[in-house]
Amino acid sequence: MEIRDPTDERAPIKRTLTPRPSKISGGIALLDISKPRGDVLLNRLAELLNERLPNVKLNRYRKPTFTKPAPEELRRRIAAENDFVIEALAD
Repeated sequence: MEIRDPTDERAPIKRTLTPRPSKISGGIALLDISKPRGDVLLNRLAELLNERLPNVKLNRYRKPTFTKPAPEELRRRIAAENDFVIEALAD
């Protein structure tokens, strides 16, 4: 798999994928970045995850705005409370 950085193809940055775990356990953060309908996407995703991974805890979070990075406090909280993060981008 090749990953490309869309910001500048003239000098692509080499990146590697993080090794994937053999099973999913612990907490999963569902992060709504505050774009329209992101909550709709996360609601449906939460339903599917609850069906397929009943022993995993889903935690919901929301950024104040999609125009800026998540506040440091929110990022620390997500990292402390979860093992995985799913970020919703929707419109």
